[in-house]
Amino acid sequence: MQELSPGMMIAVFEEIFGPIVFWAMVAAAIAITIAYLYVLIRDRSMSMRKFLLAQLSMPVGAVAAIWFVQVMTHSGISDLGGPIDVIVYLAVGAVGAIGMAILVYTLQSLIRGKPQPRW
Repeated sequence: MQELSPGMMIAVFEEIFGPIVFWAMVAAAIAITIAYLYVLIRDRSMSMRKFLLAQLSMPVGAVAAIWFVQVMTHSGISDLGGPIDVIVYLAVGAVGAIGMAILVYTLQSLIRGKPQPRW
């Protein structure tokens, strides 16, 4: 693996997760992103109350992402081999936390509907 290309990364992720799970995750990420952009455009502002609740869900997303990767790779915390493994786990946790916050904010906005003006 001399060069890091997008095709190489797709092949690695397909090997880790399997093609069906990987492409399902990609489709879910695209759908959630489109829904999030729709909510932002529709509301024209961010609700700080929804944002706070979304932030409170971030630890759950971080733990769920790390657990998911451990299950898919058949590994555990005891299998960490060095600093790069810790960095990868921290990155997976960060991505999971951010993804969970976006998902929770989007779901709150879609379920509650467009906020009404106070005046």
